[in-house]
Parts: sequence; C-alpha cells; structure tokens
Amino acid sequence: MSQRELAEAVGISVGGVHYVLSALVERGLLKLGNFSASDDKRRYAYILTPKGLAEKAAITKTFLARKLEEYEALKREIEELKAEINADEREDRQDVRSRKGHG
Repeated sequence: MSQRELAEAVGISVGGVHYVLSALVERGLLKLGNFSASDDKRRYAYILTPKGLAEKAAITKTFLARKLEEYEALKREIEELKAEINADEREDRQDVRSRKGHG
C-alpha cells in the first residue's frame, strides 16, 4: 500500500502519513527498507520492529480488554431487559386472572 493509498484510507493528507511514519521510524517502532519485490528501487517497505510488534501487541490487548468489558456490559443489560420483560408478562397474566375473577 502506498502512502497515498494509506492517506486516502484513513482520510488524512499524504504529508500527514509521511509525518506519522517518520515519527514511528524515529521512535523505533518501524524500520525502513527497500521494497525488494518492486522494480522501482525508490520504493520502500515499512516493517514493524520488535519494539513495534510489542507496542502493537499491547495496544491489541488493551483494545480486546475494552471490547470484552463492553460485551459483558451488553450481556448484563440484555439479561436485565429480559428479566424486566418476564416480570411485565407475569404482571399482565396476573391482571388478566384478577379481572376474570372479578368479572
């Protein structure tokens, strides 16, 4: 994927992509190497360094933990709503029975 394609995909300028990639290289999270599969030797490949892989793993772990918390909260909310619906249905049945008994 070219910097231009990446810029279009994330909705920022090519200059913005270059700035971010350069900062990641500077922080040691990416390394820059020649893209050997290309005939154009001016093309480069950005490769995650071991430090970059560790950072990606940490970010992924945090993301997954947050999503799991969201899932558990939704599951609790669904169970509460089901219990509420069941209680309402029981109440409705009792109302119908009491009306029949008084009618």
